[in-house]
Amino acid sequence: MSPRVANRLALACASGALLAACTRQAVGPSPGPSLAPSDDPTTGRELHRPLTYNCAYTAVPPSLDGELVEGAWEQVPWSDLFGDIEGSRKPAPRFATRMKMLWDDEYLYIAAEMEEPHIWGTYTTRDQIVFHEHDFEVFIDPDGDTAAYYELEVNVLGTIFDLYLHRMYRLGGPADHSWDCAGLKTAIGVRGTTNDPSDRDTGWTVEWAIPFACLVPPPAHAADSTDTTRGGAAPTPGQTWRINFSRVEWLLQLRDGRYEKVPGMPEDNWTWTPQWAIDMHLPRHWGCVTFVKEATP
Repeated sequence: MSPRVANRLALACASGALLAACTRQAVGPSPGPSLAPSDDPTTGRELHRPLTYNCAYTAVPPSLDGELVEGAWEQVPWSDLFGDIEGSRKPAPRFATRMKMLWDDEYLYIAAEMEEPHIWGTYTTRDQIVFHEHDFEVFIDPDGDTAAYYELEVNVLGTIFDLYLHRMYRLGGPADHSWDCAGLKTAIGVRGTTNDPSDRDTGWTVEWAIPFACLVPPPAHAADSTDTTRGGAAPTPGQTWRINFSRVEWLLQLRDGRYEKVPGMPEDNWTWTPQWAIDMHLPRHWGCVTFVKEATP
């Protein structure tokens, strides 16, 4: 058996195990506290179940204006507040973050709301590494096999960094920065003033409309990708995808009247469902998002 075939068989088995771990009992987001980790007495390692979310179908697309208060969004519950990427044993995030989701036949809709007293961003060119600034991120693995997934990031200026991973970094990657989420729609709402240290801001919001049609491997990886059978199709009702969200936050200081990162200080990573390590590229820990057909009013 060739290494590639063996690897695919292993990934298929892993995919089944991953999806078996996803409960489909949730109505809206699951309560985070009931899914806190516990210790495995034989290994001392933390055990957990990923959070779940029922993503409701909408007959009327939400307005993409960064407001998050009208139309379809009014009918959708917020997730629990994000926690530290390493789990509940780490300090709670300094600022609140939450998200909600919808879908229709063409798009996955994502809304995020982030408390932020210092709204800051400088990158303006697509595919700059925006997590070097405050940002919001989503990771999407449609078939849950951990081997082919998509990552989108955005800063407060609406600058997008999107990439495709044929497999996890720890398995050699590679990350393909040439992949673009064609047709992506983005709206940013600012509750304050960007890059103005003279006042205290409230926060910022993100709205995304991610076309299902864009979630296909780039040509360079299409031949050996495991995520080829969907062909960019929308999910079917009841289908579960593995998804997680991350917010990157930096400690800032003032220099010559401008924000800059505090030298030598690491970033904070706050996530919807814990990763149990400072590593978003562990798809087995991502949340379980089930697409439900009941349309919002």
